[in-house]
Order: sequence, then C-alpha cells, then structure tokens
Amino acid sequence: MREVWEWVKTTLIKALVATLGITDTVGSPTYGLVNEYANAQNTVYHFDFYRITNEEEAFDMGIEEYLYSGNWCFIEWAEHIPSYLPQTYTKLIIEKTDALTRTIKILHISNL
Repeated sequence: MREVWEWVKTTLIKALVATLGITDTVGSPTYGLVNEYANAQNTVYHFDFYRITNEEEAFDMGIEEYLYSGNWCFIEWAEHIPSYLPQTYTKLIIEKTDALTRTIKILHISNL
C-alpha cells in the first residue's frame, strides 16, 4: 500500500499530486466526495468528507476499497470517518502561529 494521508487543505494536495508527476487539474472534491488523478506511475484518490453527515455515506461510496487499493489516498476532514481510517496513516496538522506564520506537524498514527 502506498500510504493514506490526512490533509487539511486542497492546496497542499495540488502540490503533492504535481510532485508525483500527475498533470491533472486538482480541485476540491467537496460535492463529489472523491476525485481521482493518475498518470502511468501513480494513482491518487483525493477525498473531502466535510459534507458527510455520518460514516455510512463513506461506506456507501466504497471508502474501504479506495483506502486498501494500494494507491495514494489523501483525505480532508478525516475526523468525519474515524471508523474507516487504517490502523496506520500519516496526519498533517497546520497551525496558525500568527498572521504570516504557520507551523506544520507531520504525525505517523499507529493504532496497532
């Protein structure tokens, strides 16, 4: 499995998708829940669960198949689907320090 990442902003996902060599236009999947971006080497699934009201919506759209597909999965609003997050994943936290400064924390989450 490549890895599952929990993200806060679509802007960061745009940069990472570009780093993977994918030239697709990256946008927020707020209304469709998931966008797929791919090239010959990589497939990325970009989720935004801001609008879901319960985890069943994620189940109905096949979240488990995506998360265990072996492809990159970047999730915004992952706190809306806690039961479906893998036992290990990477979490990115962006904290506003002041008007011009942000602190970024990268955490490896393991519930093994």
